[in-house]
Amino acid sequence: MYFGINIGRNLQTHFMSVYVVNAYDIHDPETFKEYPPRVAPLLQKHGAKLLAMDTEAKALEGRPKKMNAIVEFPSEEAVHKFYNDPEYQSFIHLRHDSTSNCTMIILKQFEGK
Repeated sequence: MYFGINIGRNLQTHFMSVYVVNAYDIHDPETFKEYPPRVAPLLQKHGAKLLAMDTEAKALEGRPKKMNAIVEFPSEEAVHKFYNDPEYQSFIHLRHDSTSNCTMIILKQFEGK
């Protein structure tokens, strides 16, 4: 049981898409503004869809970071192909250099019955 859901042994068969949840603070907006136009085509190349993005998120608990996004990928393999793509690695420094307090996690879609 997980949060009242009987998950069972064959959990993997119930997962489909995966979601990358990003949250970070932007401390250098000038440098950061170069990142979104470069990352968007690569997300598309790897079959990803930007589902939500907000720089003014409202907190129910805790303190939201400046940038919060949810990106859907067709699989965890697609996430890793995107992240390790040489083109992405050539400009990932734009995000690293202009942000702090980054959290980037992969969540699997659950299709419970």
